[in-house]
Amino acid sequence: MDLPAAWLSGAMVFVAAATLSGVPTLMPVRLRDALFVMIGISMGGGVRPDVVERIGEWPVSMAMLVAVMISVTLAGYVVLHYGAKWSKETAYFGAIPGALSYVMALATERGADLPRIASSQSLRLFVLVAILPFAVVSSSGGADGNGTSDLVARPLDFLIGLPLCLAASWIAVKTRIPGGWMTGAFFMSAGLNATGALTLVLPDVVVLSCFVMMGAHIGCRFGAMTVRQFIGVLGASLGAFSAAFLTSILGAWIVARLVGIPFGQALLAYAPGGLEVMTLLAFMLDLDPAFVAAHQIARFTAMVLLLPFVTALVLGRK
Repeated sequence: MDLPAAWLSGAMVFVAAATLSGVPTLMPVRLRDALFVMIGISMGGGVRPDVVERIGEWPVSMAMLVAVMISVTLAGYVVLHYGAKWSKETAYFGAIPGALSYVMALATERGADLPRIASSQSLRLFVLVAILPFAVVSSSGGADGNGTSDLVARPLDFLIGLPLCLAASWIAVKTRIPGGWMTGAFFMSAGLNATGALTLVLPDVVVLSCFVMMGAHIGCRFGAMTVRQFIGVLGASLGAFSAAFLTSILGAWIVARLVGIPFGQALLAYAPGGLEVMTLLAFMLDLDPAFVAAHQIARFTAMVLLLPFVTALVLGRK
């Protein structure tokens, strides 16, 4: 059908539909971690030597990131609390963009409605992956979303590069860097490719297989809910997503004009989705995955550090 990001979104839609229909689906943890390492390596292959020259664009967009994060959360909260009449706690945690596991841990302590929060968060990621490629391609003239490369790596590049990427992933996990298995491999691969030291590009058949598996992994997230729960939160979740996404679009448009970067690249950096998926979409759509990854990591890290304090300020001390 020539759809953008088809290998990712097609698998996601199919597995999500099967999961909601009652088919037991599961991505084993070790397979998922291995998948993240391979995706990190493949995305690093999309970073070219000129990426170092564009790092000067980041300070302004990083400063804007804080304002966009607050605005996105506030927009979603208003819809869920005042529009859908969710409780204050449930609406607050349901509106926070990303970091589902961490958000669920905080929500559990507050006695919020966990199924509603999980449904809202999962549905947001699903819709983002489904519509973002169209938005990026139409606005920025991005690639068709195959994420393949014309570069060819030598056997020596793999012998040197793959162990280095695996070691970087292991260190990232041990030091609790967000999305460690993918992040470590990505930045090691990106560094090797950006400096020209190695050409670390995985074969197309491996890359496309990873896209399909990532789509399946997202689809498996719907295993925690029933069809009734899904339908029950559908309207409220879509309303909150729309408000948050429109806020992200506005922030991305401002940054794109200020910094002079493609609008689609800024949108992926500010989109209220998962670190791994947003960075992967940047790679698939021929945008700057290093820029997107850096901003998504900054967003995730800021959330982990500040959420307990912000939660106490918004909801009161427990």
